[in-house]
Amino acid sequence: MQKSLFGYGKTTKAIAKSAKFGEIWSIYDDKFSETSKDEFGNLLLPISEFDANKSTLEIPSPGFPPNHILVKKANNLISEYDYFSNTSPTKIWISGTNGKTTTTLMCEVLFKNFGGIIGGNVGMPLANLDKNAKFWILETSSFTLHYTKFASPLIYALLPITPDHLSWHGNFKEYEDAKLKPLLMMSEGVAIIPTKYENHKFAKNSKAEIFFYKDESDLAKICEVNLDEVKFKVPFLMDALLALSVAKFGIKKCDIELLNSFKLDKNRVEEIIDKFNRLWVNDTKATNLDATLKALQRYKDKKIYLILGGDDKGVDLEPLFMEFKDFNLEIYAIGANSKKIINLALKYKIPALRCEFLETAVKEISLNLKDGEVGLLSPACASLDQFSSYEERGDKFKEFIKNL
Repeated sequence: MQKSLFGYGKTTKAIAKSAKFGEIWSIYDDKFSETSKDEFGNLLLPISEFDANKSTLEIPSPGFPPNHILVKKANNLISEYDYFSNTSPTKIWISGTNGKTTTTLMCEVLFKNFGGIIGGNVGMPLANLDKNAKFWILETSSFTLHYTKFASPLIYALLPITPDHLSWHGNFKEYEDAKLKPLLMMSEGVAIIPTKYENHKFAKNSKAEIFFYKDESDLAKICEVNLDEVKFKVPFLMDALLALSVAKFGIKKCDIELLNSFKLDKNRVEEIIDKFNRLWVNDTKATNLDATLKALQRYKDKKIYLILGGDDKGVDLEPLFMEFKDFNLEIYAIGANSKKIINLALKYKIPALRCEFLETAVKEISLNLKDGEVGLLSPACASLDQFSSYEERGDKFKEFIKNL
């Protein structure tokens, strides 16, 4: 009998590498055409070689699609969270559509002197985390939650849920249910979730103590802090207050001064002044509708030249266009869905230009951008249709601005 890993990615490689002495994993991946071994002696196998009757355990890479033939055949499928559920650190999970990386990194600052380390989507895979740490603070994806069967956190912090990864989950309800799933799995502990889900069946049947919030003011009440003392503004204020709320329940301390020392990710609402003294904003990490709306709200008092588009991950962008009426903006469409964006702009009578490429969009905006206005890259879409990552997209954006 064998233990199986699906996909040869960061997570599964770490599990295979950390295996006990003499333990061998069978690793299946679409890119393997013949049987071989890695440097640790694990078997690398074509997916055609998988026999569910000979496998006692299967762990997929988090992004491994649920409609893959290996997932459909598997009889003992669990997530990496399940596999490491019996480790000693107190587990804190942070999820939601937008802001979970920032919230997790803020928690790292607050928990660092109390034995807390971060992992999951940000930092290290669970297999590489210190098993003797006091807290594991894990940025938790909907993919991982989909596959998790029995692991649960002691603290679950959930940011608002808006449409994302619908091509993977199938529809928005499945995506929401994946994000809310930990509520059903918790036999104790604390959950902090949006008020929108107060009557959701998972919340009603949860054994966790649940604190509901509608906005930043509610979170300030939960963590008992004064909003004026927190230096962060929208869209990061909610992330900061959620991190303070986690700290209140995890270490019984909300250190605002320490939190205020946190440095924001350079790819979120990063302001750039060009050689003509004009404002540009790199918000390349805004890969969903909610993130883009928050960036727009930050600059709602300015004329906005918005660069939009990329891989929309199956998400309908029309709800975003319904919100555009509240802003003075023009759209510069890039990426694989640029035609769809132009059609929506025509429907909603919003000025738009189909640029296809980011460099073209920057040059076109530069022809019109004036002092007091803003050129905003907040694409509401993933980057992999044209770039290796959202970071590369942001770096190129800054390079194109510099070269104007």
